[in-house]
Amino acid sequence: MSTSRPVQVRFFAVLREQAGVSALDCTTAARTPAELYVELQAGRGLVFPATLLRVAINDRYAAMDTPLQAGDRVVFIPPVAGG
Repeated sequence: MSTSRPVQVRFFAVLREQAGVSALDCTTAARTPAELYVELQAGRGLVFPATLLRVAINDRYAAMDTPLQAGDRVVFIPPVAGG
């Protein structure tokens, strides 16, 4: 049985441009940040594969397979290019 949970998602840099928003409150059945990102890719036009991203949950870096809890703040961080 799938349980929906409210989470807040933040996007930085190019992900913010692709998503068209810097923050998003949503309800998701995703169990992990990886699953959440797949949901967001479909609805927001995000082009980076999840394997290239870092994720932070509640201001701490986490693995993409970390279980999500109701009320989590999830930040997807794209690769940084320097020049």
